[in-house]
Amino acid sequence: MEYHDSEKATEVAGRVEAFMDDVVIPREREALATGEQITMDEIHDFWEQAKERDLFAPQVPEEYGGQGLDFSDMLPSFEQVGRSLIGALAIRANAPQEGNMHTLEMVGSEQQKEEILRPLVQGEITTGFAMTEPKQGGGSDPKMLQSTAVKDGDEWVINAHKWWTSDGLDADYYLAMVRTDLDAHPYSGTSIILVPSDADGVEVVRNIPHVGGHGITERTGGHAEVKFNNVRVPVENTVGEENEGFQIAQMRLGGGRLTHCMRYSGMAERSLEIAKAYLAEREAFGTTLEEKQALRHRIADAETRLHAARCMVRHAARELDRSDARIEVAMSKMFTANVTNETIDLALQCLGGNGIGKDLPIAHFYENVRAFRIVDGADEVHRRSIARWAFEDVDEAEVENALQFDEDLRIDALDE
Repeated sequence: MEYHDSEKATEVAGRVEAFMDDVVIPREREALATGEQITMDEIHDFWEQAKERDLFAPQVPEEYGGQGLDFSDMLPSFEQVGRSLIGALAIRANAPQEGNMHTLEMVGSEQQKEEILRPLVQGEITTGFAMTEPKQGGGSDPKMLQSTAVKDGDEWVINAHKWWTSDGLDADYYLAMVRTDLDAHPYSGTSIILVPSDADGVEVVRNIPHVGGHGITERTGGHAEVKFNNVRVPVENTVGEENEGFQIAQMRLGGGRLTHCMRYSGMAERSLEIAKAYLAEREAFGTTLEEKQALRHRIADAETRLHAARCMVRHAARELDRSDARIEVAMSKMFTANVTNETIDLALQCLGGNGIGKDLPIAHFYENVRAFRIVDGADEVHRRSIARWAFEDVDEAEVENALQFDEDLRIDALDE
């Protein structure tokens, strides 16, 4: 399908696709077949190969060791890495590192860029994004944020309880979102602060067991529960302007939602490719499964909806260059999350026992994709935003001729 991406975007995505097909996916298949985890040494080797092919960290400016692609230009590459369980990791474009790099590049101080961003890009350190809290803290309703940071001289004193902190178990630094002006509305009184994981008072409670929580690499990954008990860090650890944490998070999450959309679209597309290959070979009731009309129609519907999702994401990306594209991003994220869930579910069903088994990547995809309807904003949150926008400018003239109950026949009028 032709999406008229730029020449550069198409060329880089083609090279990423070749890297996935020639190097990454064969190693993934081997790991699934043998059960032997992919080592971090192998991941580092992938990074070196990605650098040799000018594919490493496509989202990061060249001065910090990346490829410096514009946002729209890197989306097709993110779709290609989504085709593999380890694709994003193999070129250093995996969440949350990708989003944290983008945040530091956007608003970080020069010191933060040199001391944190540069080694982060190269994989020398790891970061976690600590925003979500247990109930009744900030989650789908971020105004409920309970974590705080109070100034004491030239230091912040942080008290916070976070969970779903991606890569939090092994993080060297956390980008912690906390309230810093308790008299202000959370949207205008919250900051993002860099917290070293070895600071006094930082407690990594556990890595949260979850759907899709296992992988095929020895990398810990996961999502941690973390507590900050009177943790002191310098005020200069503030990322961006003080009290503008929500605005920064929105900039981070807007683009992040779209890159997630493309990664999961790639995952869904590969799921369909595996399913179609299986249907072409598997025989039942006198013919191959690919000849069964019901399955052919369901595959056709899935291909159509994936095409629509890709178009929505590209449109939102173009709008994001001109505005916050809040509604376009919300629509793209909510629609794509559901489409990719349904598509991978269909692929698993088509493969039967080979779908729920883990010799193929479908079962892993199935577990991983379910979270997409919750992370980066649950479906219900995005629908709420879309509905609020939809009802902002209702034209009552459109229904002025709608038949109304005769006021003279109302019971209160008859009693007079």
